[in-house]
Amino acid sequence: MTDHIVFDQVHYGYSPEQPVLKNINLTIQQGEFIALIGGNGSGKTTLAKHCNGLYKPVSGTVRVGGRDTKTCSVAELVSQVAYCYQNPDHQIFQSTVGEEVAFGPRNMGLPADEVEARVSEALQAVGLDQLREEEPYFASKGTRQKIAVASILAMKPQAIILDEPTTGLDHRGVEEMMSLIRKLHRDGHTILVITHDMRLVAEYAGRVLVLSQGEIICDDSVQAVFAKPDLLAKAQVEPPAVCRFGMSAGLARPLPLTLSALKDRLAKEQKGTYR
Repeated sequence: MTDHIVFDQVHYGYSPEQPVLKNINLTIQQGEFIALIGGNGSGKTTLAKHCNGLYKPVSGTVRVGGRDTKTCSVAELVSQVAYCYQNPDHQIFQSTVGEEVAFGPRNMGLPADEVEARVSEALQAVGLDQLREEEPYFASKGTRQKIAVASILAMKPQAIILDEPTTGLDHRGVEEMMSLIRKLHRDGHTILVITHDMRLVAEYAGRVLVLSQGEIICDDSVQAVFAKPDLLAKAQVEPPAVCRFGMSAGLARPLPLTLSALKDRLAKEQKGTYR
């Protein structure tokens, strides 16, 4: 893996008395799937918006693909990192789905045939090619979220940041969105997901960053992070129910992260075959 996004002693705040990020040192490598968790006001979104230059450090440096974000515009970094907002309606403003997805590539100055190819590829990736001529505003929340993702994919970023991508979705919508995100990761995209849903973190992420009061208080694998309930409590987070059950049942580590893994572990423990 190669270093894609690097934070070096990053501080950010609206005044010296109100720091939002404090001494952030972080390296995100190409191809990782990272969950960013913490309570409200912990600095998650602020940190994520430094990854594509939406916010610039007050001190310290953020480098994306080797480039200092202080010397680059968001447009210059869009092929490196793209940001998908929590509310897709904050991104969608064109009259048709196809026009919405085409906006980014056109703004990049690409020729018409390349724009068309990217629109088709992005819509097919999210399973919405049949809605190209439809108005996006009347679509369901889940479909609008997919349109927002397609508009990002059309710019072919290496990394994709998704801010609470499953908020407001029903169970089916959550599964469809997470299946799409997993596919994007398998296709080679770096994924950074901001979420309060610890079940999704357990099932999908490979690495977890825990923020509290503007500081990263833990950076580790999913199993290692969820085995530290006292530390998570400081960040106003608790492990998912499966992990809590595993700890209360006295299961040896590594803790199971999913219900199916828990069932399998309990069956093996009962038979005395777990190693």
